[in-house]
Amino acid sequence: MVSDLENDVTIFWTLLFRVVLDAEKRLAANLAAHELTPPQFYVLKTLVEQGGRCPIGEIARLHHLTNATMTGMVKRLEAMTPPLVSRQPHTSDRRSVVVSLTQAGQERFLAVQADVLVYLRAVLSMLTGEERQDLIRYFSRYVALSAGEFIAGEP
Repeated sequence: MVSDLENDVTIFWTLLFRVVLDAEKRLAANLAAHELTPPQFYVLKTLVEQGGRCPIGEIARLHHLTNATMTGMVKRLEAMTPPLVSRQPHTSDRRSVVVSLTQAGQERFLAVQADVLVYLRAVLSMLTGEERQDLIRYFSRYVALSAGEFIAGEP
């Protein structure tokens, strides 16, 4: 006999997997319409979150990539017309490069975000206010628990 917890885990995993796959598919299509790859978008998102500037090594670390891989990605973003990022030498560490979000990069990020929010608004508008608050509360609780109460690799 399967316990209630095991049954709930199976159902939750199935639903979570469907949500993640749907989100990835929709985001990839949205990004393609804006001529970005998912990794490029995540670099723009990181720069937005970091106030528009960040050392390239820090971006690489945040994305679990090598500096060389991140350098190639940043160069492609810089080579776009118009450039979405720019690179400058670090003011105090000549071995380091700082990546800055350009106005065009900010605008591209905001355009992608706006398209994503249109979809989320449409889906969430089908729920009552109470259902939306429940969903937000439960997702927030899940995120808090998984981020704070688990040691890496252990439930």
